[in-house]
Amino acid sequence: MPKPATPTSVSAPAFLAQGVTKQFKLGRHVIDVLKGVDLKVSTGEWVALTGPSGCGKSTLLFLLGALDEPTSGEIACRERPYSRLSGKERARIRSQEIGFVFQNFHLFPELSALENVVLPALNWGWDRKRAAERARSLLERFGLGERLEHRPMELSGGEQQRVALARALINDPDILLADEPTGNLDAAAANGIIALLDTLHREDGKTLVMVTHDLGMAARADRIVRLVDGHAVA
Repeated sequence: MPKPATPTSVSAPAFLAQGVTKQFKLGRHVIDVLKGVDLKVSTGEWVALTGPSGCGKSTLLFLLGALDEPTSGEIACRERPYSRLSGKERARIRSQEIGFVFQNFHLFPELSALENVVLPALNWGWDRKRAAERARSLLERFGLGERLEHRPMELSGGEQQRVALARALINDPDILLADEPTGNLDAAAANGIIALLDTLHREDGKTLVMVTHDLGMAARADRIVRLVDGHAVA
């Protein structure tokens, strides 16, 4: 029987990766992206993953979020090894415990800001009124109270990323995984997003794992981990 998708302890590490490798096949060639990564992310910690383009930062982030599977090694979320969980249990962790923020926002262009945030909750079976109230509260907190009915094309890049961040938080997850969240933003908008992440970490106690190429942004984290030749180096 698979281990129940329930944390063993509230003090358990948010993530523990041990000997994680990841290979990709390109025609007849095999590319080793991760070559034995060991990484521990404590609950409530903010970790920045840095390194050159193509070093495997986003690959590792997707593995931590159970969006992909390692070639070998093990990843556990709060002492629950993903390899021992069913697909349904991993999906539950993704939907209820982890929020995802991506560089390209991934908003639906035909939906308003409010509708983009509400949509995941409706897919999980939430009552529409409850979902709308939660979404409105988040958007107002992020300074978008006057933009609820605006579609993505009517919003700036920074505003779109705030909508995406609100969507990631609709179910109040304890963990946020952010893949280059400021990569498509100008300096002012990027600083605004980092300030919001800092508040969510310091005041709300969120665990954050953020991929970034910007060492200035990475310096805001509690700890920087650099990926070098397929390994994680503090």
